[in-house]
Amino acid sequence: MTTATVQTPDQLVVEHVVTRVPVSRAQRLGAGLALVFIGLVTIWRFGVDGHHHLDASIRLGALNADHVPHFTVPATPVAYVAGGVTALLGVLWLLAPRRRFFGLVMGVGIFLFVAALLCWLASASSFSTVDVVGLLNSGIALAVPLILGALCGVMCERSAVINVAIEGQMLAGAFASALIGSLVGITAGMLAGAFAGALIGAILAVFAIRYLVNQVVLGVVLNVFAAGLTGFLYDVFMQPHTDTLNTTPLMELHKVPLLGDIPVLGPLLFDTYTIVYITYVLIIAVDVWLFRTRWGLRTRAVGEHPRAADTVGIRVLAMRYRNVILGGAIAGLGGAYFIFSVGQFQKNITSGQGFIALAALIFGRWSPRGAVGAALLFGFASAMQVTLSINAPSIPSNVVAMVPYLATILAVAGLVGKVRAPAADGEPYVKG
Repeated sequence: MTTATVQTPDQLVVEHVVTRVPVSRAQRLGAGLALVFIGLVTIWRFGVDGHHHLDASIRLGALNADHVPHFTVPATPVAYVAGGVTALLGVLWLLAPRRRFFGLVMGVGIFLFVAALLCWLASASSFSTVDVVGLLNSGIALAVPLILGALCGVMCERSAVINVAIEGQMLAGAFASALIGSLVGITAGMLAGAFAGALIGAILAVFAIRYLVNQVVLGVVLNVFAAGLTGFLYDVFMQPHTDTLNTTPLMELHKVPLLGDIPVLGPLLFDTYTIVYITYVLIIAVDVWLFRTRWGLRTRAVGEHPRAADTVGIRVLAMRYRNVILGGAIAGLGGAYFIFSVGQFQKNITSGQGFIALAALIFGRWSPRGAVGAALLFGFASAMQVTLSINAPSIPSNVVAMVPYLATILAVAGLVGKVRAPAADGEPYVKG
């Protein structure tokens, strides 16, 4: 049980008690059966039906990197051990689930499955070795827009405003970044993307807070509006003038001195793009802001019990306006990431990433840390999809293309179990 406390300048204290949700039947069965199934699939596909008598070659970095660890492991025994341990974890979770161990159990199970999969790929004759750092680097790169979208959702929904329009905010940010970035440069393009996302956030805030429109329906409408508007402007302006209005410079890698030279972690975390470093800062800032500042305390009070917050002098509607608009700016920055990664805008360039970010928010239980962890999981699933499509021709391409979306569905519907959103989430507030 936890207690959220709001203290006013007059030293009046309001407490709101939040009861921890026990392990639900759906979560116990979903997580346990999923682990058993994954373990059995691992044993069958990568062990019994694997590449027998072949070793897997693993390296922790690029081929041309200095002092990169390189080792080999027997692929089939790894599959048997990984599958057996995963299935055992599933059985133990079915028999004696403990909520505090949920993240650890699922993390170990997913890690073992991925390890067996990578060893199976590395032992194939068509795939000589696995670059683990390169794969993780791709996962982080694919997770960055998801992280920014999920942080946007945290800002909004902790203020009790449901934001289904993350996709539209990212798409608007992508279009503005492409246009301004082509004319001025990367920095101006990122600022324009944040502004466009904030503008969609402002529209969401006005209609949801001032006019009390149903927030889920409003989010869907804003997504359609952003897709239609950016598609129309692309056809009218960008496509006929691609050289001047839709050709943006690509981001360049920036290595942090000393930190970038750390083996394995240096190339993974500290030799990357500027917008990724901005994402690091935003992750820390949102987490500290939400749980270590008066603003964050008031935001949580507004999201849990706006009437009590209002009685102690907190401006409920103003807090919601500020947080929704700031969240939109973060999502718009996520849209800018797409542009400076590929160099130009295309219709629906975000390809549903805003909805996956929303799933990461729910999977992360409306917490910045949880949302970031979920976004990294989905980003890594996308990186694995790319790797499998290139190096595993025996797996049907349609199945490979579904990997990120299957991971999203399984995580939210089957593994996360019963979750509790902020108590006032989606409920309009009218001053009495």
